[in-house]
Order: sequence, then C-alpha cells, then structure tokens
Amino acid sequence: MENLSFYLDLGFWHVIDLQGLDHLYFIVTLALPFTFNALRQLIGWVTLFTLGHTLSLIGNFYAEIPISGYLIELLIPITIALSALHLLLPDKKKQKINNPLFFGILTLAFGIIHGLGFGRYFEMLIPNDAVSTSLFSFALGVELAQLVIVIAVLALNRLVLQNLQWNTFKWQLIIGAMILSQALGIIIERV
Repeated sequence: MENLSFYLDLGFWHVIDLQGLDHLYFIVTLALPFTFNALRQLIGWVTLFTLGHTLSLIGNFYAEIPISGYLIELLIPITIALSALHLLLPDKKKQKINNPLFFGILTLAFGIIHGLGFGRYFEMLIPNDAVSTSLFSFALGVELAQLVIVIAVLALNRLVLQNLQWNTFKWQLIIGAMILSQALGIIIERV
C-alpha cells in the first residue's frame, strides 16, 4: 500500500511540477478551447495522453527503447508549440481541424513522446518486484493531476469568458502566445 501511495504521489507531482511545465502547458492548450460541456471528451483525450505516457514508460522499462534523449527532449517542447499554435488560429480555421479522432491520435502520440522523456528516470525509481503496481499507481497519479488541470482551465474559462465577458479568440490568443513563447524558448535552449 505504501508503494501505491508513493507512486501515485510521484505521478501527480510529476505533472504539477513547476520545474518541468511540459505536462501543464500541453494540458492547458488541450483544454482551453472547450467548456464544461466537453468534459467527457477532454477526459478521453487526457486518458489517451496518460495511456501513451504509460506505454512509453513500459516500453522503456522492458525494452529500453533506443531513442536519443536529445531528440526526445527537443520533441517535447515541439509538441507544446504545435498545441499552442492551434490556439492562435482564427475560429474558422480551427473548425476545419477540430476533429476528435485527429485530437485523439495526436494526444496519444504526444503522450508517448512525453513519457519517453521521463522513462529514463522512471526506470531508476521502480523496484523490480513491484513494476506493475508502480506503473499503475504512477499513471493514476498522472491522470488525476491532468484532470485537476483540465477542471481548473475550464473553471478559469468560465470565469474569464462568461463572468468577465472576454472575447474567446483573444483569450485563447493570449494564453496560446504565452505558452508558445515558453515552448520556443525551450526549443532554442535545447538546440
């Protein structure tokens, strides 16, 4: 039980960690265009991200996926930049690419990339006698943290868009530009 609690906590704080904001940025860009009416769909996408993240942890633990750490560390902010770019598009262009299947596949792929970034470190943290329990509880922690972020973003959307009556496009443009600038800074730093 102590093992379950430790990895659940580790997964939760892996996402909320202010030293590594990649998960936070990605989930914010994913959730920002939506309201609480899309919560079920957002939960599905967040779960796909967690699934991709977990699959890459499993793959790295059992097969030591031979992929360059440099490449993964560069791909992570690229995924965030691509997600933020979506927020900068005018609504008419967003409607053309707002396909749930497209977002599902993209979110799963981004989860795999983000998981590969943490996989090297996670392998050192897992005891060999409790791999499945550790992976499951870590994934549960990741999922819970991402759901907290989604709900916080949707609540903030409601406050800003309904109560303060800001323009939706301008709101997404501001947040998207902020996240894009952070992602581009990380990309430049890592090149």
